[in-house]
Amino acid sequence: MKIAFIVQRYGKEVTGGSELHCRQIAERLTDSGYDCTVYTTTAKDYITWKNEYSPGETLFNSVRIKRFEVEKERDIESFNKYSEWIFFNEHSQEDEIQWMERQGPCCPGLIEALEKEEKDHDIFIFFTYLYYNTYWGLKKIKERKTLVPTAHDEPALRLDVMKEVFSSPQAFMFNTESEKKMLAGLFSFENKYQDIVGVGVDVPHIVESSHFGQKHGVYSPFILYAGRIEAGKGCQELVEYFLRYNRKSPDLTLVLIGKLLMDIPSHPKIKYLGFLSPEEKDEAMASSMATVHPSHFESLCMAALESMAAQTPLLVQERTDPLKQHCLKGKSGLYYSNYKEYEAVLDIILRDSELRKILGANGLYYVRDNYSWPKVIEKYAMLLNHFGVRLS
Repeated sequence: MKIAFIVQRYGKEVTGGSELHCRQIAERLTDSGYDCTVYTTTAKDYITWKNEYSPGETLFNSVRIKRFEVEKERDIESFNKYSEWIFFNEHSQEDEIQWMERQGPCCPGLIEALEKEEKDHDIFIFFTYLYYNTYWGLKKIKERKTLVPTAHDEPALRLDVMKEVFSSPQAFMFNTESEKKMLAGLFSFENKYQDIVGVGVDVPHIVESSHFGQKHGVYSPFILYAGRIEAGKGCQELVEYFLRYNRKSPDLTLVLIGKLLMDIPSHPKIKYLGFLSPEEKDEAMASSMATVHPSHFESLCMAALESMAAQTPLLVQERTDPLKQHCLKGKSGLYYSNYKEYEAVLDIILRDSELRKILGANGLYYVRDNYSWPKVIEKYAMLLNHFGVRLS
């Protein structure tokens, strides 16, 4: 009944991506009666890997956390230059090992602890394929290894070291059918346990409310982006598209919530609200005309699932197949790949209230059918049963 999770960052302040995904699964399995331990680092920030948490063992929401110090902070500019070189030039295996160390978080103490304490756990679940702790941790743990890849199509997947990463686990828990299909084109999963799981979503007990707009000085109509606000998430493109659209539709507002990691222009119709409580975020989603998901690289997108749970239509980047499939399979949104398409689908969403209601209702059904917490926990219980891990 003892489960070990391995993830690069973990904590209340780590609010997105594979790290939040890991925390939600660990907490839900703990609530279900499993004994969960998380092996992670003392880093909060994924750009620098600076040590900010205290090392050692703590308890958070009944989950045991073991933190280990990062030996080297990351110089992101230097790392990006090295990545650009290694992705597009001939190189050696040693170069790739160097890339993995530069990627980080470089934390040998975590790897040593996994090797030493392997006998103390029944199964090891690694979250996200990309980092030092996954590469070296999978090498040290001998058996009962599961990987939750949280992968999207990117050059790093084509490094030779990734063949080692994807050959080592005995089980894989994918976020979407799109992710599984993409990875199956690069790696063999023959004779491996596989399931499409993702993460659970709580359906909010809220309705559209004018209170949100009054409190934050945001009035309808508005569209919403929730998540890390950075160019790598497509936000620069989103801002450019919005400003262009605003010339013909000046009443529309773009609301941004989440961590701000890029400059945004000062404009009366662009509102940055910082971090909101989960309840306010749900209210913001329910009150918006649509949520926009401009990222070109996603394996699941929890914000999209949360939007569907709030019965709000999606506008997504077509090039990101998992997002496109949410729209197609869920009949819950529209997609675009350039500005003209963005303008056309936004016009449709804004003028057709009946369509918004239909897309919103469809999204709620889709989330309940595929991403409810009982279904997600049931699938993890099936994985654990596969390895002989059962509650007494």
